[in-house]
Amino acid sequence: MLYLIAHYFHFEGLANLIRYQTFRAGAALMTALVIGLVIGPRFIDMLRVRQGKGQPIREDGPQSHLAKRGTPTMGGLMILISLVVSMLLWMDLTNPFVWACLAVTCGFGLIGFLDDYDKVKKRSTAGVSGKARLAGEFAVAGVAAWIIVSQVSTNLYVPFLSDRYIPLGPLYYVFAAFVMVGFGNAVNLTDGLDGLAAMPVVIAAGTFAVIAYLAGRADFSAYLGIPHVPRAGDLAILCAGIMGACLAFLWFNAQPAAVFMGDTGSLALGGALGAIAVASHHEIVLLIVGGLFVMETASVIIQVAVYKRTGKRVFKMAPIHHHFEQLGWKESTVVIRFWIVSIVLALIGLSTLKLR
Repeated sequence: MLYLIAHYFHFEGLANLIRYQTFRAGAALMTALVIGLVIGPRFIDMLRVRQGKGQPIREDGPQSHLAKRGTPTMGGLMILISLVVSMLLWMDLTNPFVWACLAVTCGFGLIGFLDDYDKVKKRSTAGVSGKARLAGEFAVAGVAAWIIVSQVSTNLYVPFLSDRYIPLGPLYYVFAAFVMVGFGNAVNLTDGLDGLAAMPVVIAAGTFAVIAYLAGRADFSAYLGIPHVPRAGDLAILCAGIMGACLAFLWFNAQPAAVFMGDTGSLALGGALGAIAVASHHEIVLLIVGGLFVMETASVIIQVAVYKRTGKRVFKMAPIHHHFEQLGWKESTVVIRFWIVSIVLALIGLSTLKLR
């Protein structure tokens, strides 16, 4: 909105700052951060009053988690409010990428909210059926994929190689939707410990802020040999907003957590990262940068597949962060070490920009 206002007045005076994506990215981060910190305490109190006993805790999970009973969930609403306000203030609202990513963020957030609400209302960890959730997620992701593909090619670019891509054609729509849905659920699976999901999302968003900005610049993308995506630079502002919103949430989610993100936040954030990766044509790089989320998902898939086939478990408990808890690691140790893994993977992901 502010960009359109400044554009109307021809970016005169101080409004000229709004012309620059780097300025708006910093402003978006600070806006989301301040909003999240300001609304946090009262929002958490409201959730605590309305939810009573808070998020149901799995009886078959780690016994140490039973002490978390009574902690309210749906904290992802705080993230969505601060993020969406920041987006609408600082992003170029004529950019189709903005609306595609907004559709995924809010659409996945709504699906997650309905799931969280069902869990709290019924005092059950089941929530909405998996099939209904996936159907809703693919419907939202399909719309976003259609918007994004109207602006970009249907090529899948290969990292570490210049000008190498796989032409997927119409299959790219399915692939793009799968990336968004898959990553939304990957972040959802990771959100099992206090602060575990929020900081890796911050790290991944920060990494893709750099990638999106460079991909949106014809000069930088030509120099680095990465696909140039006109207007993708505005996605750096969205990434900065995600960082600010998640940092504000982490203030209240640090151990011992005063509020849980819930599916409301984890699905929305994962879907947003997936949409940003598709729009910037760095889908495979997302698997590297978000490798922690991929690892968490893979641990669940491996555990279920092997158990159904042999009746034996590969991990003491899945997702894999629970495995390390069962090995005797303290929750804070698991979280901080996983943060370190996220930083290393982000650096590897950034290296793909130059190693071509």
